[in-house]
Amino acid sequence: MSRSLKIAVQMDPMESIGIDGDSTFFLMLEAQARGHQLWHYEVRHMSLSEGVLQADGSRGARLTARARPVEVRRVKGDHFTFGAETLLDLSTMDVVLMRQDPPFDMAYITATHMLEHIHPKTLVVNNPASVRNAPEKLLVTHFPELMPPTLVSWDIDAIRAFRAEHRDIVVKPLFGNGGAGVFLIRQDDPNLNSLLEMHFARSREPLMIQRYEPAVRLGDKRVILIDGEAVGAVNRVPAAGEARSNMHVGGRPEKIALSPRDLEICAAIGPLLKEQGLIFVGIDVIGQYLTEINVTSPTGLQEINRFDGVNLAERIWQVIEAKVG
Repeated sequence: MSRSLKIAVQMDPMESIGIDGDSTFFLMLEAQARGHQLWHYEVRHMSLSEGVLQADGSRGARLTARARPVEVRRVKGDHFTFGAETLLDLSTMDVVLMRQDPPFDMAYITATHMLEHIHPKTLVVNNPASVRNAPEKLLVTHFPELMPPTLVSWDIDAIRAFRAEHRDIVVKPLFGNGGAGVFLIRQDDPNLNSLLEMHFARSREPLMIQRYEPAVRLGDKRVILIDGEAVGAVNRVPAAGEARSNMHVGGRPEKIALSPRDLEICAAIGPLLKEQGLIFVGIDVIGQYLTEINVTSPTGLQEINRFDGVNLAERIWQVIEAKVG
């Protein structure tokens, strides 16, 4: 694609990102190298105005954000430069990258509703309606044949019965991220009741309970799909004494190839992801099982680039450019 695109990136503060691992930063570097223009804003800077006079004389909605043009570079401590803040009409953008981290709460859901006012005239990546309807730990439940035994429930008796059947279990908050609040509960652990009481005293949300897969000691594989196609993977090995493999909590990235089982899983879920406009997706595979489908702000691009020499950010922008073109 020859023309320069106008791209607004909805993400966390630029100051907070780690430039050696952040996938959004990697996407921004590639966009800039391809001659595209970048703006940065945080979700809290968005506004939706109703009853605005349109060019055709009608009245409708206008989605704006207090945004700043941004240049990025791979220099620690000096990785970005902002231009002057402007009130950006997001409908004038070619692309909006929705890349703020979860938790997937009502603020996140509201942002997807607001972005629907401009999509698909302005291409939002990933499709905001599909993101809203596909939280990581629920979309995966539509593929039970690919998953380990799983329970999503508020019912304490049902959770106890699940542990009695499967013995060692993993307890996860349904809308968390980065491994926060994930517990391995052994069959003889006396803390299950206390954990459930604490969670339900603080939250009205159900929990996800899965059978513990010992294969996680060998790693939790992150597989990247672009427009429904498997394109690469990185293995994340838990730190000693840690049940979680997320890199946020000390997981060690390792080079790994896509296995026949990975390709089988991706072939099963890929058509739905493509149909739903979920262009950049990361799935988690432990052993032979699919455990999560991450559609909000998946990570892993930089690790795969270092291990395999494959610039998946380039592949993502090629797909986006083709869709805009």
